[in-house]
Amino acid sequence: MTLDGVCDHTSVNPDEEIHEHYRELLKSGDVALYGRITYQLMEYWKNVVENPTGDKAMDDFAIAIDRIPKVVFSRTLTNVDWESARVATRDLKEEVLALKEKPGHDILVGSRSLIIALINLGLLDEFQLMVHPVIAGHGLLLFDKINERTLLKLMKTKTFDSGAVLHYYEVGKKQ
Repeated sequence: MTLDGVCDHTSVNPDEEIHEHYRELLKSGDVALYGRITYQLMEYWKNVVENPTGDKAMDDFAIAIDRIPKVVFSRTLTNVDWESARVATRDLKEEVLALKEKPGHDILVGSRSLIIALINLGLLDEFQLMVHPVIAGHGLLLFDKINERTLLKLMKTKTFDSGAVLHYYEVGKKQ
């Protein structure tokens, strides 16, 4: 996200350190949830696995995202061709509740629309917000469709050499 709240991957320029951070996050997760649009953007990384760029951080990130199981929520996609992905057969609430009952690690959510929906459903436990030192000036706002006031408790922060700051929040009750 940019300083002015815009959620757009083209507005920021993640460096090697940020790719490394997210590679480690992907390695610690059990599954990643995506909406159709973000999933189709992420398919870029499947091509990087097949044709490495020579940039170690990007190539290692591509391997990590290729390996993690992905669940795609879509009204239009009926199948996906990425071996580690599947289209959800249940609605978001049912799918997440079923995943939460399984033993394991983290359920990662990589789409703005799913993050908002899970906050609105009260099913998000932790929220990691990377704020880049950029003002986009326009674009899709991350929090424009939250239904109710939701309290977040700051657990820690991590500052990157680029000036980006990662905020770790525990999601509290709606008020």
